[in-house]
Amino acid sequence: MDFIRNLLSQINEAVTGALGDLGPLILVGGLGLLLVIVALPAILFRKKDPLDKLRDMHNGAGDKESRRALRIGGKDQRLDRFSQFLEPQDIDELSQMRLTLIRAGYRSKGAVQTFHFAQFALGLGFLALGSIYVLVAPGLSAQASIMSVLIPGAVGYYLPKYWVTKRVQTRAEEITQGFPDALDLMLVCVEAGQSLDQSIIRVAKEMRAAYPALCEEFEMVAYEMKAGKDKTKVLRDMGERVDIQDVNSFVTVLIQSATFGTSVAEALRVYAAEMRDKRVLRAEEKANKLPTKLTLGTMMFCVPPLLIILIGPSVYGIAQNLSGG
Repeated sequence: MDFIRNLLSQINEAVTGALGDLGPLILVGGLGLLLVIVALPAILFRKKDPLDKLRDMHNGAGDKESRRALRIGGKDQRLDRFSQFLEPQDIDELSQMRLTLIRAGYRSKGAVQTFHFAQFALGLGFLALGSIYVLVAPGLSAQASIMSVLIPGAVGYYLPKYWVTKRVQTRAEEITQGFPDALDLMLVCVEAGQSLDQSIIRVAKEMRAAYPALCEEFEMVAYEMKAGKDKTKVLRDMGERVDIQDVNSFVTVLIQSATFGTSVAEALRVYAAEMRDKRVLRAEEKANKLPTKLTLGTMMFCVPPLLIILIGPSVYGIAQNLSGG
């Protein structure tokens, strides 16, 4: 017993001398990470039990699985076995996460799983980089070592969320900027004798180079209408996907026009004029905010040199007089 205790003490002293005060903790963490890396291939590429295959054949699950694969084309099947870890178990939370990814432009059925897998992988990757930095960098304190490991891990975990948030904002700005032009073109198509469905397809085709995000939404609306889905439901789904006030108002205008039997061209003409005026007002608002934003830069880069030029000679003269006196 004493021999084992002495051996453990010697190992602890050797690890502490080589890696610092956190040497045992770093060693245990490294061993845990190594075990995870070794176990992952066995989990990912695990062969199916022959008894399970026979049971599936007997129950007809093979046909169901093949039909399911056809329905979810484009989804990474390797992540399905980890769905309970990579997808929120709450239905409302899962629906909200899927809607957020759709607003960011990620429409595949496995987008939620891919998002959480990216969080998990980047978190572990940055955590490993932080651990390597602690092992390589000499003379770090205990607090600095902990922060060097935890901060990269947190950054890697929240990096996909930041990316998705920026994508949502970018797409929303692009749709807002291109919406007035799309309404003008749609009005021209409707007044030329085309139906609303044909006008939407035409707008999506003509404006793809300038506003691809807006054209994707219009194409989805056109395809759903061609599939026979109710027009009101299709328009409401578009407003929910985009979540922009201008688009929601446009959807309301079209639904009311279809409900009360009024002219779609007249409704589009009035709303397109309103959107043009609103775009001008947004441009004026940005122009009016510009002087306020430039005030801080002006104070930082103009006022100090001006003070030096005006007060500098006086300060120098006073200093010379004091030194001479």
